Amino acid sequence: MIDLSTFLKEMISLPGLSGYESPVREPIARTWQPLVDELSVSKLGSLHGLRRANVKGDHHSVLIATHMDAIGLMVAGLDDGLLRVMSIGGLDLRILVGQMVTVHGKRELPGILQMIPDRLQDKSKAGSPPGITDLFIDTGLPINEVSDLVKLGDLVSFATPPQEMSGGALAGHSLDNRASVAALTLCLEEIRKFNLAWDVWAVATTQEEETLVGARTSAYEIKPDIAVVVDVTFAKGPGVTDYHTFAAGKGPTIGVGSNMHPALGKYFKTLADEMDLPYAMEYMPKSSGTDAMAIQVSEEGIPCAVLGIPLRYMHTPLEMVVLKDIQRTGRLLARFITQLETDTMEKIFGERKA
Repeated sequence: MIDLSTFLKEMISLPGLSGYESPVREPIARTWQPLVDELSVSKLGSLHGLRRANVKGDHHSVLIATHMDAIGLMVAGLDDGLLRVMSIGGLDLRILVGQMVTVHGKRELPGILQMIPDRLQDKSKAGSPPGITDLFIDTGLPINEVSDLVKLGDLVSFATPPQEMSGGALAGHSLDNRASVAALTLCLEEIRKFNLAWDVWAVATTQEEETLVGARTSAYEIKPDIAVVVDVTFAKGPGVTDYHTFAAGKGPTIGVGSNMHPALGKYFKTLADEMDLPYAMEYMPKSSGTDAMAIQVSEEGIPCAVLGIPLRYMHTPLEMVVLKDIQRTGRLLARFITQLETDTMEKIFGERKA
C-alpha cells in the first residue's frame, strides 16, 4: 500500500524542472510499475502508464493527465563570482530573496538567492520587489571555482525540504503539480483489482509550466476518447476574493469553463454527490491554465474535465496542501474510472461528443 506522505515527500525533494523532468520521472515510474499493465516514456519525456480494459473487442479510452514538471531557474551569467539567473516557469519573485537553492553544475552546489541590500539600492528601487535581473545566487565559492563548476544554462532548483505541518498538511516546493501525480497514483492503486471496461492512460506530463507540449503530444499519440486533467488551484487565504480561491481541506474542485466539456463536469458533480464527497465548483470562463488547454484541441478535439486540488502559496518555493484533498481527488478519479461502461459515451454525451 502506498504511503501518500512518503511518496509525495520523495517527489518534492527532487528537481525535475520544466523540460528536464527525468529526476522525478524515475520514482513515479517505479511506483506506477506494479499498478499498470504497460509503462512507457514519450519522445518528449512524459510518462505513460496503461491499465488495459478487461473486455474484448473495441473499447473506449480515457487519459488522466497530471504534470510532473516544476518551476525553477537557469544560470544566465556570472558576475564577480555570483550567478545571475532567469526563470523557468512563472515565479513569484517577491519571496525568492533569502531562499536556499541547488545549482546543478559539474556537481551540485548549495546557494542562496539574494539581491543588493535595500539600504544600498538606488533610491528609485529601494523598498520595491525585485525583478529577475536584480537577483543573484551566492555559492560562497571564489570566482575561479565558480567559473570552473558552473556554466551558462545550468539548472537551479529550490532546496526547500518537505515539512509536515499541523492539520494533515504538507509544505514544500513543486507541490504544483506533484500533489496531483500523487492523487493519480492513489487512484491507480484503488482500481488495481477492478475489471475495467475502458483503457486507462495515466500520464505524468512534461513542460506544462512553459509550453504544454508534453500534454499536447501525449494526447496526440494516445488519442483518448475523453481526458481528465488534474492540477492544483488557489486555496483560500487572507486578502483574496472567494470566487478566485477554494477552502483547503474541503475537497477538490470541478472545473466549469471553456476548456472543459459541460457534460463531463456535470458527470463528475453527480459522482461526487453520490459519494457524499466534498467539492467546490470552479468557474473558469477563459482558459483553465492547465494541460486541458492543449489536450482539448489535440487531434479532432478531446472532451476534457478539470479537477483542482487547493494549494496555498502557488509558484513559490514553499507551497502547502492538505493531504486529505489529494486522497479525495484520488477517490473521485477511481469512482469515475470504475463507473465507465461500454455505453458511457452515449450516456454522457448522447450521440455526439460535443
